[in-house]
Amino acid sequence: MPATQGAAVRPATSDERVTAVNPLRRLLVRPEMGALAGAIGVWVFFAIVAGGRGFLSLRGTANYLEVAAQLGILAVAVALLMIGGEFDLSIGSTIGASGIILALFPVEYGWNIWPAMLVSLAFALLIGFLNGLLVLRTGLPSFIVTLGTLLIIRGATTGATRQVTGRTVVGGLDDVPGYEALHGVFARGVTVGGASFSVSILWWLGIAAVATWVLLRTSFGNWIFGVGGNLQAARNVGVPVSMVKIVLFMTTAVAAWLVAIIQVLDARSADVVRGEGREFTAIIAVVIGGTLLTGGYGSAIGAVLGALIYGMVSQGLVFAGVDPGWEDAALGAMLVVAVLVNRWIRTRAMEGRR
Repeated sequence: MPATQGAAVRPATSDERVTAVNPLRRLLVRPEMGALAGAIGVWVFFAIVAGGRGFLSLRGTANYLEVAAQLGILAVAVALLMIGGEFDLSIGSTIGASGIILALFPVEYGWNIWPAMLVSLAFALLIGFLNGLLVLRTGLPSFIVTLGTLLIIRGATTGATRQVTGRTVVGGLDDVPGYEALHGVFARGVTVGGASFSVSILWWLGIAAVATWVLLRTSFGNWIFGVGGNLQAARNVGVPVSMVKIVLFMTTAVAAWLVAIIQVLDARSADVVRGEGREFTAIIAVVIGGTLLTGGYGSAIGAVLGALIYGMVSQGLVFAGVDPGWEDAALGAMLVVAVLVNRWIRTRAMEGRR
């Protein structure tokens, strides 16, 4: 009997040793692991190169976190959409248009800013809904559809703003009714040790937490992965594909609206070109965060890290005294390196499972 018990114990010990490795393997196949390593590496690099010039100060930290936060709000929403297998190139022009709507009605027509905010939100939701509907009804790639809406929105915003104001910038927003209250909700900073940390950082982290919960803990999250991984299989098992895609497009539009609100309230003015190019920067941040361009694989946490890397690089170059013109070159290099590192980590981890 003791021998039998001993024999029974030994396989259990062996099993425990085998499963002890599994958490590491599961960790390695997480989409954000490459971005985490990259974020640590970028921070260490600028801490050495520019630490004495302000990068490590509270003010320097506040600077790169604010840059990362505004991009990160977009990147988290874009990550969900890309995991679902689609792209949205219209978010940049949606930022500009939403901001103009927020400023135009109060400044030119005497509205309270709160109703203007709701009108701009309704506009963004409509754009997201139409993007999703067009992609589903036409069968065209979302890249093409949203490129078209990008141009339509930007051209219409520029033309309408010039028609009403004669300019492409709407200023004087801090004099309109309701500005101070709205500014406190969306754009006011918190001072810590003489450095002002924008409330947009809290919006960013809160949105990322909700998105992570949705992806990992809800049926809708499973639907997102299913739709992006194998559309036909998802449809065959009863996933409401049309609803999922339209909701995801509306989510990216709302993220663009939120960034517009933050930027306009912070600058006290709106500009039709504000947000230009942010669609590509957001996609780059998402890819750096480990999300596949082909869909079905990625995470909101990775998008957070991708935005953080961008923020540290853009501000780290300034603190290091490097010409800001090098920012795009650094971003492009990071994109290529991140894709290669993510692929290498995922390949090694999958080999370890066999």
